Formats: sequence, structure tokens, C-alpha cells
Amino acid sequence: MFQVGDYIVYPMQGAGVVEAIEEKEVLGEKRNYYVIRIPSTKMRVMIPVGKEKKARIRLVSDSPTLEKVLNIIQHGQTDSTLSMKERYKINSEKLRTGNFKDGAEVVRDLMRINSNKALNQSEKQMLETARKFFISELGLIKGISENQAMDWLKDKVV
Repeated sequence: MFQVGDYIVYPMQGAGVVEAIEEKEVLGEKRNYYVIRIPSTKMRVMIPVGKEKKARIRLVSDSPTLEKVLNIIQHGQTDSTLSMKERYKINSEKLRTGNFKDGAEVVRDLMRINSNKALNQSEKQMLETARKFFISELGLIKGISENQAMDWLKDKVV
């Protein structure tokens, strides 16, 4: 169970903070809901307490995890033998997991491929989405703004 003030990640939405836990009546049923603010999209979402596992909501990663992910970004291999269709399918699955490492791999691979040849429109969109999610979590881990996180990421992916 999350507490007010916890930094969380909501897959396919980004990183945010639990602002409140409120009781609401929906369709005649009273339930407690997490009220989550996601700064990168300027959204507020409500998730029923007890449904966080199904929604794959997790706490923001910690600094040791960031160090492992940084190592993967800098030294991990990109499989350039995959077709665009295969790569898109694999990357879509990775993003749906909401896992920090998986998202970092998508960002790394697509940024590397994009530096060698232009991505098609669907992969460009995927890169922007993955980068937005990664940066929102990175900013919370390091306590920096999204612009600073973007600059940090550009320095690390080659």
C-alpha cells in the first residue's frame, strides 16, 4: 500500500506522486482511491486502493537501481538484426511492463538506431513516449528537473 507523498510510476503514464488517499462514491459504492499527480502530462489520476498491482503501479526506483540501469544504457548491446516490426513488438511489451530497466533499454536502442538512420513515424513516437517516461522517473530519482534529466540522458546514451 502506498502512502501520501510516495513517488510512484504508473506504466504508460509516467512518474508521479501520491497526493492523497480519498474516499469516493462511484456507482453507489464507496472506495478509497489513490490520487496521483503526474507532472510530465499534467494529469491527475485516481486508482482504487487494492488495484495498484493490477495497474502495475510501483515505487520509483532507487539510486542503486539507477546505477545498474546507467550501466545497461552505456554498455548494453543493441540488437541491430531485428526487423522494425520485431523491434516494435518487443519494445511495446517492454514499455507495458513499466519496468525501469526495460524502459531504459527501449530508449537506448531507439536513440542508437536513430543516430545511424531515421526511425519511422511509429518508432519515433515510441522513442518520445519511452524517453518521457524514463525522464520523469530519472528526474524524481536524482531530484532534478525534466530538462536537466533530458540533458543527463543525452550525455549517457551513445
